[in-house]
Amino acid sequence: MQSRHVSRVISASPQSVYEFAANPDNLPSWASGLAQSDVTREGDTLWVESPMGRVSVRFVEPNEFGILDHDVTLPSGVSVTNPVRVMSHPDGAEIVFTVRQLDLTDDEFERDAVTVGEDLDRLRRLVEDLQR
Repeated sequence: MQSRHVSRVISASPQSVYEFAANPDNLPSWASGLAQSDVTREGDTLWVESPMGRVSVRFVEPNEFGILDHDVTLPSGVSVTNPVRVMSHPDGAEIVFTVRQLDLTDDEFERDAVTVGEDLDRLRRLVEDLQR
């Protein structure tokens, strides 16, 4: 199994990037690889329609460290942990998403990494537009 760190630098404070990305209501606007519909809440669990079908998502508790790790439980019942960090960068903030191959073929892994990059590009545009 291999991992790939996909990151983007965002011209905004780490706090504003974290707050936007951590807000479940914002997921459909930037995280197409995860949320293609409005988010439904059941306690700490979020439900979304995704490219993989209806999935549940559980984020770590809100924190001051920029950690946005989340577990996605697929329709098959398999749970995947996705490490995500927002950190300070000389140009504002950097968000890093670790993509893990797990049971994916090389082509599927590559598509996942590309999708995450596109999602982070959308996040960057949205957050930077809010700063203007």
